[in-house]
Amino acid sequence: MIDLHSHTTASDGVHTPAELVRLAVEAGVAVLAVTDHDTTAGVAAAQAAAAEQGGGLRIVPGIEISCRWKDREIHILGHFLDPDHPALLERLAAFRDARSRRMEAMVERCRSIGLDVRLEEIESRREGAGTLGRPHLARLLVEKGYASDLQHAFDRWIGRGAPAWVERPMPEAAEAIRLIRAAGGCATVAHPGLSGIRSADLRALRREGLEGVEADHPAQTPDVRRTMREHARAHGLCVTAGSDYHADERDGTRRLGTETMESGAFSAYEARATRSTAGP
Repeated sequence: MIDLHSHTTASDGVHTPAELVRLAVEAGVAVLAVTDHDTTAGVAAAQAAAAEQGGGLRIVPGIEISCRWKDREIHILGHFLDPDHPALLERLAAFRDARSRRMEAMVERCRSIGLDVRLEEIESRREGAGTLGRPHLARLLVEKGYASDLQHAFDRWIGRGAPAWVERPMPEAAEAIRLIRAAGGCATVAHPGLSGIRSADLRALRREGLEGVEADHPAQTPDVRRTMREHARAHGLCVTAGSDYHADERDGTRRLGTETMESGAFSAYEARATRSTAGP
């Protein structure tokens, strides 16, 4: 099984990198990309844990960058990149600062409408220098009884248009792709069906350096997957697969390895990277 989309406590995942590795080995995953939001902080720990576990699990260094494309937010996945690339780390630090400022503003809005939450409670949920995201706040709202589950927390309190919503500045998609490529990686658009990505969007993003499209994702229907494969062929893009594993109640059927790709397709995708990377 080759799963190119997963998250740890370095961003909004529930499991530490070491715990994620253990679960991947138990699930029989052979290749796992660690793709935390706007950070590569979990990659080294995952690689070390995989080497210690044995069994041949390969960790692909990755990232998921939230960015702007035209009038909407999309997510760009990076794979095979250097997680310590200086220019990448510099920009990621700025992205994390923007996330932190947004979280501070969202907490203030929550408190102004009577929700007893504190920033310190949210910051304790991330790993080291990882990123803060709305799921951290959503989980706290559920634990304190302000929402019945994570989706309810988003819908009632922190989703777009809800009382505690705060807009966050994000880079343009072209910059996200350039950062990934400069760090030696391949860029793929994540869950394109959820972001309303069309054929014309993929053609334009291909001109910016996009190399792949995540056709196989648990939240995408068979029709969407088929359409994205057609678009990928038309624009010379690789097709990738990922479970987008976080391990919380939003995941439903999202389990490590539930989305996979053939080894030949993976090798062809990796060959597009500007810098090859070795396994753990």
